Amino acid sequence: MTTIEIIATFFGLACVLLTIKENIWCWPAGLVQVSLYIFVFYNAKLYSDMLLHIVYIFMQFYGWYFWLYGGKSRNDAEITSLGKVFYTWLILIVVGTFFLGYGMQRYTDASLPYPDAFTTVASLAAQWLLGKKKLESWILWISVDIIAIGVYAKKELYYTTILYSLFFILAILGFLRWKQEYREADNTL
Repeated sequence: MTTIEIIATFFGLACVLLTIKENIWCWPAGLVQVSLYIFVFYNAKLYSDMLLHIVYIFMQFYGWYFWLYGGKSRNDAEITSLGKVFYTWLILIVVGTFFLGYGMQRYTDASLPYPDAFTTVASLAAQWLLGKKKLESWILWISVDIIAIGVYAKKELYYTTILYSLFFILAILGFLRWKQEYREADNTL
């Protein structure tokens, strides 16, 4: 599994670097990454993450389409903010984590069901918001990366642990860059 994990790590890093730069090629790179991680997470018994990456395949196509045609006048989308609606997203993430974690703990032999559930639920929200170019997507990615680093280290997925450590740093940089671009577009936070 190490070879697949290494290749997935490379494409994951490329995906995030391209995303920060708002480069449309982030979506095909992400598609390769998430496809490979389905196998990595299945073998590690991180079933919530495995299911997440199956969903990610469809979300990659959605994000790719939205970034191309989802903006004003059906052209490039702009960075926007959720404002106070972000708190509703946070509540939904907590509730979703509880239910998914409970289901995984009760009905499967999943390893680390609640942390795995959190990274899955929060990642779904973050990916959806990223596809919509919402600034707060980066805040969710930062929290996902912190938990994921611990989960993957515990499961001895060392390349993935390194990748998510880099994702953590890149998510901070992505947030700062997008925040600056958002402000430069004459919006207020």
